[in-house]
Amino acid sequence: MATKAPRRLGRPPASSSAETRRRMLDLARQTFAELGWEVTTNNLVAQRVDVTSAALYHYFDSKLDMWLAVYDDAQDLVGKAFAEASASSDTFVGKFEAMLETAHALNRKDPSLASFLASARIDYARHPELLKALRRRRRLGDDIVAELVDAGVATGEISRARRAEAAALVKAILIGLTDGVSDDLKEHRAAIEGVKALLQGDLITNGKK
Repeated sequence: MATKAPRRLGRPPASSSAETRRRMLDLARQTFAELGWEVTTNNLVAQRVDVTSAALYHYFDSKLDMWLAVYDDAQDLVGKAFAEASASSDTFVGKFEAMLETAHALNRKDPSLASFLASARIDYARHPELLKALRRRRRLGDDIVAELVDAGVATGEISRARRAEAAALVKAILIGLTDGVSDDLKEHRAAIEGVKALLQGDLITNGKK
């Protein structure tokens, strides 16, 4: 007698709704990170989550709605982790170093976070509908950088006159760590150690041995 294929999940009961949405967000993030906006489809995500397409539409009205939910969730996960790291120190250098260590810990635990955020920058640069949707949102990364640099200005580690340059540098470092080296933990670790050495004045010798 033929064995019946396991029936995929339909609309979940209320008790499992939050858990199902969490699983959908995680697997959708992994799929968008791996395949990008164009190739990823709602049906593909539904297959990976092992639910029906109808169940997926119970949570997300469209692929754009799902992508935005994944984007907001990734920003929230990283933002909360960075806020906790920042609170561990009272100085700009201490806060930044704690955030760098947190970035590495997050990357080690779930590489899809950095991969998705890196791929998202490529996707919204290529697809106007994504960029238009994001313009209605305040990007959490901008808040993280602003708060970090303001802390440095308050402690006197950063001149108020150089605030804009400091903010641009911090942003470039964080994006570079995500987009440039997050796919290799060893290189990611080396880059973080390099930034920390730069912050401590130990990286560039200016010709002095």
